[in-house]
Amino acid sequence: MFITLLAVSGVASASDAKHAPAAAKPDAAKGATLYADGDAARGLPACVSCHGAAGNSTITANPKLAGQPEAYLYKQLVSFEGPSRSQPVMTTFSKMLSDEEKKNIAAYLATQTSKPGAAKNKDTVELGKKIYRGGIAEKNVPACASCHGPAGAGMPATYPRIGGQHQDYTAAQLALFKADGRKNSPEMSTIAKRMSDEEMKAVADYVAGLK
Repeated sequence: MFITLLAVSGVASASDAKHAPAAAKPDAAKGATLYADGDAARGLPACVSCHGAAGNSTITANPKLAGQPEAYLYKQLVSFEGPSRSQPVMTTFSKMLSDEEKKNIAAYLATQTSKPGAAKNKDTVELGKKIYRGGIAEKNVPACASCHGPAGAGMPATYPRIGGQHQDYTAAQLALFKADGRKNSPEMSTIAKRMSDEEMKAVADYVAGLK
């Protein structure tokens, strides 16, 4: 009898799962509208004002978001809501967005093309290149390329696209990881703590020139 009930229960569960409504696919068009226009009725500003047209920020303290993996962008928007990643502006706005809106914006930005950047400090570019490609063995710092890829394209959901990113933004995020001001990647916090300020700035500058 018990086995029979289990079998019936299993059939019912499988049937329920089969007929359960599929999760709605993110709507990039709606994401584009919200990104460009915001929502005045809710006091939600347009993302474009800080992150630039199509996600290509011209403000070096604000990240370029164009071409970031969709799952990674969504993960960060969710992360801003909790204690693991706090930033006054983004935390406020992320809490105003519904889960669906977060996914729509992420879907839109993932389809955009990131404009290239360039390394600016010729005195540290070789150091940045060495660390990015080979790490720092004596400090147990792995090569950045091992996770972010040879061109900095990243890996969906796990590692962000960092190639072409603004130097100021990348350096600031490394500093936050080092000081435990950003806690949504224990791995990055550990790595940043092993690096000097000079090494972090060198990597940030080198990364800006990756294509």
